[in-house]
Amino acid sequence: MRKVVFLDRDTIAPQVNVRRPAFAHEWAEYDRTTEAQAVERAKGAQIVILNKVRLPAASLAQLPELKLIAVAATGYDCIDVKAAAAQGVTISNIRGYAKATVPEHTFALILALSRSLIPYNKSLLAGRWHEAAQFCYFDYPIFDLAAKRLGLVGGGVLGGRVAEIARGFGMEVVIFDPGAPASTQGLVSFDELVETSDVISLHCPLTDQTRGLFSTPVFARMMKRPIIVDTARGGLIVEEDLEKALDAGLVSAAGLDVVLPEPPSLDSAFMRLARRQNVICTPHVAWASREGQQTLADQLIDNVENFVAGKPSNVVAGP
Repeated sequence: MRKVVFLDRDTIAPQVNVRRPAFAHEWAEYDRTTEAQAVERAKGAQIVILNKVRLPAASLAQLPELKLIAVAATGYDCIDVKAAAAQGVTISNIRGYAKATVPEHTFALILALSRSLIPYNKSLLAGRWHEAAQFCYFDYPIFDLAAKRLGLVGGGVLGGRVAEIARGFGMEVVIFDPGAPASTQGLVSFDELVETSDVISLHCPLTDQTRGLFSTPVFARMMKRPIIVDTARGGLIVEEDLEKALDAGLVSAAGLDVVLPEPPSLDSAFMRLARRQNVICTPHVAWASREGQQTLADQLIDNVENFVAGKPSNVVAGP
């Protein structure tokens, strides 16, 4: 009888069905688990399911029976991968589940920002339309997406889908991929993307290469005063520098769904940005459509069942 422990079930909405594996097992789940609680709760388990719970080398060393860590997300930087592999532990992750939900959220932000939907709605509720005393008013900028250039940082599944949507609006799309050789056909340089894009959308992982990718020197090169949107990873944008870029008019608007750490402190730059008229911040929910979460949950248990059947799937590291 295998023991399966889900350390942070609350990272998937309660309405989403996480089915039980189709093999003999003992199941335990916890709403949330801190790093300090992880070892005690995972003791004796051959399979641990987690999303954001940290498992460093010191914790893994105390879990000798562990064979599989099934990550309920695409990112797995919360785990010491080298230590897990050395210990004979396989790590699996989730792939391709967000190809509708993240691009749609991305474009919802782009559309709302390009047409100033939120400030117009707020000002209307505050009585501005009656004060204007005519059929409309022009307090906030509105611009069309047609014929504008969208620069995508990251050309994977999600970036590719965003590109498809953008072309449907008549946008020109260019792509810079941080993980690809500079000479790769069809891609542009980072400098060209930054200097020529009207909208910039981030769809790349957080790595040593991309951490702090958008900071003051980069914002200073933005000739088009673009909208910038990040639904990828916190840490790609230096939020304090984005504040200065918005103040200086180097960036016209921003949409942010991610930040480090999560949740951010109430006095963080992220929260200050969220209070601006030309910024929309959401709490890391671009991935979280009901359909996207169910696909994730189904794939998660598929990974667990496949591992037990001797056909591991979505393996990112292992012995």
